[in-house]
Order: sequence, then structure tokens, then C-alpha cells
Amino acid sequence: DAARAALKNDAPVLVQVPRRGYVPALSCARCRTVARCRHCTGPLSLPGRDAPGAVCRWCAREELALRCARCGSDAVRAVVVGARRTAEELGRAFPGTQVITSGGDDVVASVPQRQAVVVATPGVEPVTEGGYGAALLLDSWALLGRQDLRAAEDTLRRWMAAAALVRSRADGGVVAVVAESTIPTVQALIRWDPVGHAEAELDSRTEVGLPPAVHIAAVDGAADAVDALLGTADLPDVADLLGPVELPVGARRPAGLSADVPVSRMLVRVPRNRGLELAAALRRATSVQSARHDHEPVRVQIDPLHIG
Repeated sequence: DAARAALKNDAPVLVQVPRRGYVPALSCARCRTVARCRHCTGPLSLPGRDAPGAVCRWCAREELALRCARCGSDAVRAVVVGARRTAEELGRAFPGTQVITSGGDDVVASVPQRQAVVVATPGVEPVTEGGYGAALLLDSWALLGRQDLRAAEDTLRRWMAAAALVRSRADGGVVAVVAESTIPTVQALIRWDPVGHAEAELDSRTEVGLPPAVHIAAVDGAADAVDALLGTADLPDVADLLGPVELPVGARRPAGLSADVPVSRMLVRVPRNRGLELAAALRRATSVQSARHDHEPVRVQIDPLHIG
């Protein structure tokens, strides 16, 4: 047990857990493969407590008979985690050991080099002089299964940042990730190979037509304003319209939009070589609509960091 060995040597142990509020995409309850839309490969989510099936967050199509593409199971799961709950459980698992929590509004900058369990969310892990004796990376599925195209690359970045706070192997440092070793992101961490992971991620996105292999524009605003802008735009003939869908979790509302107006998002996808044409068409349409002053403001983003 890496944690117990480190504590026995009076070294602090880092436990990284995802932030509360991460909303993972649905995944197979049997093999944990992330569920994706058959039409546009977007992430699926539950539409509501009493509604059947799942709904795509990109194209809004419903999937009433969801089956895993990998193992055929029709059972799905979503993960809900939190740092406070993890700290309570670790306190019971290591009685007599100080448990320090860093996250949310209570961020701890550094901890002394002594026996302690430090539970932190990604990005706010305290530093400690001499490094942690061990790091435990928990709830990997909550990170890898998020409704975010960049979930895998973000997860690897967060894991590597936490691992960098641990002592070297020569000094007894250990990093343990709670996940299947066959997952490509886990393999990249083990090999310490972010470049290889990025190349593999690009290949997989190219295969299914996802950025950066294609260009995607996100058009956000009131539904009628979004429809009007896209109706005005002279889009490329190969443009693929997806939606309307809700804004991704954590995305800000468009500036200037009335607080009581629901926000709608449309996605416009084009091949890589038509990106400039798409941007020019949306720029012209935005200028025309702004000059008319007859609709709520609309936000247009080309290749946003977070699609949904």
C-alpha cells in the first residue's frame, strides 16, 4: 500500500479527486466505455429524472435504446464525486492521521513535510518541500468520462501535474492511478508520454470527424437570434448543422443577453480546408444582424476549447 508506506515514513500523501460539479458523460456500466451519439459522435447525457433513454449534447437527438458499442450492454452509469466525501472516508481509513483538504474556496498553498493525507482537487494541490511520498489519483472515470471533447488530454495534464509533486522513484516516491491500465491515457501517464498521447488522440478524432481534424463553430444566443443568423449566413455547402443543444456545463452566457432568455447553441461543422470560408460567412452574417438591431446578441466561436 503506497499511502501507508509513505505515512509510515512520515511523508505526506497527496490524494487527487475531481471537483464537485464535473458532469461526466454516460458510460457503460459493464466496460466503462463512454456513450456517444450514433449520428454525430457527440457525448450523451440523461435528459431528465423521468425521461427515458439519453440525449446527445451536440445534435439533441434522442437515443431511446442505448447499447454499448463495445460490449453490447444496455446498462449505463454516471459518476458523482466530491473532495469532502473523500476526505471523510480517508479520515476513517487512516485514524489518527491529519487530513488536509484543498479545493473550492479553501485552497492550501503548501503543507509541511510530515505525516498527513492531503485531499486536493486538480490545479490546487499544495506543494511540499521535498515532495510527497505518494500520490493517489482517484475517480479516473469522473475525469475521463466528462462531457468534454478534451477530457482525455485535460486528465493527462492534471495527472502529470500531480505526479510532478511526488518524490523521484529513487527517493521512494510512488504514483498510483485507480483505473484500468489498458486505457490509453493511463498508459501515457505510465510511460510519461504526452506527445504520443496527443498523436493518438488526433488520429482517433480524425477517424470520427472531431476537432482538430475538422472545424466547428459554436453559435450561442436566443433561439430565434441563432436561427436568424444561420439563415442569413452563406455557409459552405458541406456545412453540417448540429443542434440546437444546451450550453456545456460551466460555459458562460453570451454577453449582453437578457438574464431571463434561455440560451441555445448550434454547432456548425466543416472539413478542415473550409474553416476560413466558414469564419468569413459567420463574420458577415454577424455584421448584418448587428446592424439591424432586431435580435438579442449572438456569440460566435470558431473551434471553442469546450464544445460540450
